[in-house]
Amino acid sequence: MALTSAIVSQLAGGPLAGAFLGKFIDEQLATQPLFLIIGILLGVGAGTYGTIRLVRQYTGEQ
Repeated sequence: MALTSAIVSQLAGGPLAGAFLGKFIDEQLATQPLFLIIGILLGVGAGTYGTIRLVRQYTGEQ
């Protein structure tokens, strides 16, 4: 149960954090969708990477 919860938080939290940060930067620089899209893509990548590391650590693979 804990592993499932950690995976969901990794996969949902990364894009959400990227979206909020990207939206904030867009508002500051007046570049509306640019940094929002970049933030979401970076968040998806970071969430996927974190999930892969977490599962490898749980299964004992290197």
